[in-house]
Amino acid sequence: MLYYLFKYLESLNLPGAGVFEYISFRSAAAVITSLLISLIIGKKTINYLQMRQVGEVVRNLGLEGQYKKEGTPSMGGLIILASIIIPTLLFARLDNIYVILMLVTTFWLGFIGFIDDYIKIFKKNKKGLAGRFKIIGQLILGLIVGVTLLFSDQAVVREIVESEELTITQSAQYLQAANVDQTEDFVTRDIKCTKTTIPFVKNNEFDYSWLVPFLKGESRQTAGWIVFVIVTIFIVIGVSNGANLTDGLDGLATGTSSIIGVTLGVLAYVSGNIIYADYLNIMYIPYTGELVIFASAFIGATIGFLWYNSYPAQVFMGDTGSLAIGGIIAVFAIVIRKELLIPILCGIFLAESVSVMLQVSWFKRTKKVSGVGRRIFLMAPLHHHYQMKGFPEAKIVTRFWIVAIMLAVLSVVTLKIR
Repeated sequence: MLYYLFKYLESLNLPGAGVFEYISFRSAAAVITSLLISLIIGKKTINYLQMRQVGEVVRNLGLEGQYKKEGTPSMGGLIILASIIIPTLLFARLDNIYVILMLVTTFWLGFIGFIDDYIKIFKKNKKGLAGRFKIIGQLILGLIVGVTLLFSDQAVVREIVESEELTITQSAQYLQAANVDQTEDFVTRDIKCTKTTIPFVKNNEFDYSWLVPFLKGESRQTAGWIVFVIVTIFIVIGVSNGANLTDGLDGLATGTSSIIGVTLGVLAYVSGNIIYADYLNIMYIPYTGELVIFASAFIGATIGFLWYNSYPAQVFMGDTGSLAIGGIIAVFAIVIRKELLIPILCGIFLAESVSVMLQVSWFKRTKKVSGVGRRIFLMAPLHHHYQMKGFPEAKIVTRFWIVAIMLAVLSVVTLKIR
């Protein structure tokens, strides 16, 4: 909103109004604003939740100190949602399709998580919202994202061709083609495709249409989009549930998500900047630079929430926060064409999810074969395994953060590993 106000003031030649044209300035403003919002409304929200007795109900898992968490306010994800949405509305361009998708994701999964928390806390139903309804909600969001990226005119990859490498005739041909633009240093062409980024291969590019080699022409491209939409749905479901499983220790999901948010912000910036994209020889995706403002708000919101969520936690985010955070990370990675980096970047979420799947499947298999169910881990998700081994909660969280930082660095490095 403020972007358009200052745009109008700039047209009136008001000194200093043009500063809002810079993504770096608006990103800094967004992160500061989100931090302030989360810190200011955080304490008031905690007090309100305590007054309404919106507290955590602890199940007996046999973990040391678990009953100390009894009664700690939940649904603190509302703090995160407000701290993301308000700065984004203030500082981002709201005509950008990517920003719109991120806001829709935040509202949509935040609402699903809120319903789940509401049923658990106010209706005293420990199961919360039925799992199938969560999956349906995540599936619908994935479908919305995939179809939007298919039909939106802004959702394109811009092919860069250096002018100096073209002959005069070739340059003219490029400029006559549809969706072609020319800058001082580049001739570019917007293309609608299902290309994405994949690490450790030549050019770091992968096209979903390659998965259907038996088709040709437009049929192959259409099938590629169908595959892309299906992959999008699975990624949204997987990452949002992975974040939900990770939210089991004070500050674990919050701190890990802020680290991932910083990495995604960096990737969005270089992918949306023609100079850096050309220098790094990576896919140039126009209009994604605006996502840096959203990423900044996300980082500020998670760090601000960590002020109250760090050990010993004064508030828990609940599904209101964890589902939204996971969905935001998934959709953000998809729109900047970095979704295949998620197994590395979100390695903590992946490890937590895999530990649960392995534990459940092995228990069922051994029980079916021998009549006695056996476990791989002392307890799943993975962070509870280390708790059962006697590691202090704060140490587990800190070490998981360190691993998350290592994975984040590796994710960025993969841009040059081919």
